Amino acid sequence: MHLEFNVASCVRASSKFSECSKCVDICPVDTIKIVDNIPAFTPAECINCGGCVGVCPTEAFSLSGFSSIEFFFKFLEEENSSLVCQKDLYSCLSVLSVEHLISLALAKDKPIVIDAYSCECGDNKLQKHLIENIKEANFILSSISDKQIVIKSIDDRDKKVEDNIPDRRSFLSLKGAVKSKREFDEAVTADELKEFGIDIDVIAGIREKKIPDKRKLLFSILKRQERPKEYDIIAQEDISFTSQKFIDESCTNCQICYRICPTGALSSDNKFSVINFDAMMCLKCHLCHDVCEPNSIQLQRGFEIKEFFEPTQRTLASFNIRRCNECGNYFTYKGGLVECDRCKIEEEEAMELHQNAKKINS
Repeated sequence: MHLEFNVASCVRASSKFSECSKCVDICPVDTIKIVDNIPAFTPAECINCGGCVGVCPTEAFSLSGFSSIEFFFKFLEEENSSLVCQKDLYSCLSVLSVEHLISLALAKDKPIVIDAYSCECGDNKLQKHLIENIKEANFILSSISDKQIVIKSIDDRDKKVEDNIPDRRSFLSLKGAVKSKREFDEAVTADELKEFGIDIDVIAGIREKKIPDKRKLLFSILKRQERPKEYDIIAQEDISFTSQKFIDESCTNCQICYRICPTGALSSDNKFSVINFDAMMCLKCHLCHDVCEPNSIQLQRGFEIKEFFEPTQRTLASFNIRRCNECGNYFTYKGGLVECDRCKIEEEEAMELHQNAKKINS
């Protein structure tokens, strides 16, 4: 396996204002760097741990020959319910995101046991990350089911876990509908820093709204999960892969946030009169916050677990859209003359030129 990168899926390719550095922060050998605002890496230095794959919200990073979807269904069919780093995945278990772990726990017959302390990837940096992922997954699982992922301790590696076998046929029925990812055939120049540019094809890829496979998988599993009797609300800092938002009155309806959102979680209508938001499509990549100049988009303090089972598209802001009396284009009307900002600027410039001409003539 070797590391691959789809620059069109990276949020940094969408805007120079993006502050996402998750791939850089997780890399245990510090081979991933930001060059001209885009991640770059040296293949020869990469240990193929998959840590960057697991943390990337948009799945821009991948390991050739590895598909988390294929692994999911293979693991689901096996009697074995334990996972050991570098053994069951041929890479570090940190390649699995919190979403993957939740999906595995909900779909597996037996409680999953992860030997997290056997992970020695990246001088235990990835081990700590893996344990934090399991803790977050268990915290969220406690709000939607009675299942938990067991972390096998150093002194308890031979402990047996009792079976808890529900009907898994509904989960396995998904297998035929899921296609594996295609492997890339491009050669890698291993000793050179591999940089990525933005060309016409990349721009076209950026414009295409995509839902990552890990989110599709989680959503499919939740559809088959029994709903809790009561829905909890958890603090937004306790969930790393999605969010709920609100927009304050400083919003100017500049349209950047929903145009740049990689999944379409933020959207509008044909007249751009509203800003809608779907939490189950949000990746918490923070891109909309990074590009919002007046800082109008805010994270809601609590995340409602109800969104997992009853996803709704909420209207965060609405605007009075009028047709400009001068140019006839639609614009966000905030009172006064029914003129768009562009026509107002042109009128001000024309008045300034007229005043300057009068001064010259006098």
